[in-house]
Amino acid sequence: MITIVDSGLGNAGSIDNMLKRLGHQARISADPELVRSAARLILPGVGAFDHGMAGLERNGLREALEERVLRDRVPILGICLGLQLMTGGSEEGSRAGLGWVKASTRAFRGRVGPGVKIPHMGWNTVKPLRECPLEFDGASRFYFVHSYFVECEDPSLACGRTEYGLPFTSVLCSGNILGVQFHPEKSHRFGMTLLDSFARRA
Repeated sequence: MITIVDSGLGNAGSIDNMLKRLGHQARISADPELVRSAARLILPGVGAFDHGMAGLERNGLREALEERVLRDRVPILGICLGLQLMTGGSEEGSRAGLGWVKASTRAFRGRVGPGVKIPHMGWNTVKPLRECPLEFDGASRFYFVHSYFVECEDPSLACGRTEYGLPFTSVLCSGNILGVQFHPEKSHRFGMTLLDSFARRA
């Protein structure tokens, strides 16, 4: 069973619908005990970094996630803000992140030229950088909505890169910890292929 973590943020319903359309068992839950029994986890998120961390720190969700992800090494997929929450912190807020990967979340503003609109919104491609458990290729197009991006301390963590005023990590892979900056649930057949590959991951 795939558990989609309900921290009060994100398109959990859209992800759940897409997984079920693909024939996978999924549920949306904020119950730490259901998180602890999940075979796979998805951490979605839309909105502000500090609000996202506050949502995880309510009701013991963070502790349950860390038991399952760090101790039991259950596969987890972070989506958009969910990916950013896995880093050490964000320039958007003052709270520390989960710190599961050696990376930080940076702002586009001040790093891209005046002609580059923020947020990065719309369809864009992802360049594969190395082998990845998530299925996509250079022809895959995904839907992005974000004003912040992940910068990896270790470049080998990046499995996919996207250009928007600057190159940034759009797919991250660190063992059982996976993340994407885009929204696969809004990315039609390309998103379906990627979510299906995560759901089938051994």
